[in-house]
Amino acid sequence: MGLLIVLILVVLVVLIAGWLAMSYNRFVRQRNVVQESWRQVDVELQRRHDLIPNLVETVKAFAAQEQNVLVSVIEARNRAEAVRQSPGIHAAEQAQAEGQLQRAVGGLFAVAEAYPDLKSNQNFLGLQQQLAETEDRVAAGRRYYNANVRELNTRVEAFPSNLIAGAFKFGKEEYFEVDDPASRAAVQVDFSGLGQVPQHPAAPQQPGAAPGIQGGQQPGQLPPPQV
Repeated sequence: MGLLIVLILVVLVVLIAGWLAMSYNRFVRQRNVVQESWRQVDVELQRRHDLIPNLVETVKAFAAQEQNVLVSVIEARNRAEAVRQSPGIHAAEQAQAEGQLQRAVGGLFAVAEAYPDLKSNQNFLGLQQQLAETEDRVAAGRRYYNANVRELNTRVEAFPSNLIAGAFKFGKEEYFEVDDPASRAAVQVDFSGLGQVPQHPAAPQQPGAAPGIQGGQQPGQLPPPQV
């Protein structure tokens, strides 16, 4: 009987040790995946930051008088780049800086609308296209990174994996969520014209025809076009 108890205890210890090792190794893999997915985002952010000075110089050649807008874009770009180059993952701080940069670039494109020669310039159009493609890749990388962060953070908080997280100092990671009010603004649609029926000259009613239905017209059909 005593030997059986010892065997049961040994089996339990082995199972617990195995679970601890598996849980720890999974935390390590998840942390590495989060770091790798952030590096993918970082590559696209660097590409965005490298495009901005060229874009500003192109706009300056046609709209040098828009100095305030040009300076604000460069300052926002430099702040975002400084955060990007700081060691470690600062997703929340980076997101705030990138949001400011996006708004500044949006103002730059708004200014460009007033300069037809600039809007048709091939260099400007090429940079605009490259920036749009980079924005798409940043968005895709952000979704992938946030999905990995969500999975890691869930395990950090959930029981019993939170015991391993606490024992081995696995902490939660920050989400990368750009605060861009324009992207969340509701689309404005004008419904004022709906429900207004064009007025046509009234056609004489044939005997027996229902009110509002012209002769030869079936209920539910639209009246024939006026010639």
